[in-house]
Amino acid sequence: MPVPVPVSVFGAAVCAGLAAWLLVERGRALRRAESLLGGGNDGSTTGAVRRRPVVTWESTLRILRDRLVGWGKEWLALPASVLLALWGESVLPLLAGAVAVPLARRGLRAGETRRAAERRADAVRRLGDALVGELRAGAQPAEALITAVRAVGREFDGPELASVVAAARFGGDVPEALRGAARRPGADGLVGVAACWRVAVDGGAGLADGLDRLGAGLRAERDQRNALRAQLVSAWSSVVVLALLPVAALAMGGAMGADPMRVLLHTPAGLGCLALGLLLEATGLWWARRIVRGGSTP
Repeated sequence: MPVPVPVSVFGAAVCAGLAAWLLVERGRALRRAESLLGGGNDGSTTGAVRRRPVVTWESTLRILRDRLVGWGKEWLALPASVLLALWGESVLPLLAGAVAVPLARRGLRAGETRRAAERRADAVRRLGDALVGELRAGAQPAEALITAVRAVGREFDGPELASVVAAARFGGDVPEALRGAARRPGADGLVGVAACWRVAVDGGAGLADGLDRLGAGLRAERDQRNALRAQLVSAWSSVVVLALLPVAALAMGGAMGADPMRVLLHTPAGLGCLALGLLLEATGLWWARRIVRGGSTP
């Protein structure tokens, strides 16, 4: 069957836009390389020899790969929607792909935020261990805190620890600075470090002993969370399999010659079934995600 003109024209426009964008970015990359290798734009030949970068298929593919990675995984919904639109000879998959991009971006950003919080929590635990090690080696509390922060500050992924270093170095309110840094997701353990610091300064208690107990509690909480996630792996696998069953059914129907895409996208009954199926699919994924999230909270 011939492909409808709007779908084919849209697909061609998308491909042409991608090609033009890649050519523009490739030209910018070449100009940046020339400026770095040529030693300036004033035409002088002093310094490095001005060379034009060699353009090969490998470099072009590398630029294409970097551009696609820079876009983000959410943009993969667009070529998938174009393929579905060409297969089903309808513009509805294109609209669904346009809606899926911001939703996928939101989900990916939520995942990145969660992973950053986990890395920050791990950095807080190692900060406590490093601080205990410095204190037991005979360093003063302020000096030990500065050394520990420098050891894990890069992995904390935030500028808040700079205020902690400044407070420790210049005699400021270290517990308040630690509580300020603890506002970042995953850095709740710094509240315990601030409490240990306050008790050690005001009451004369051993700071290293308090931090040892705090570190043991944080590690126990991490182990419990990891154990819960390991038990929920099978649940997530079941959710993924159930979510992909409609896609497998469409592929099987197409292989048997039933042409399910035409029925779904070009008949009133098919459109109603498609809308109801998408609603049930989204509701099921949301409900399963809520259950798994509730179970993963210790």
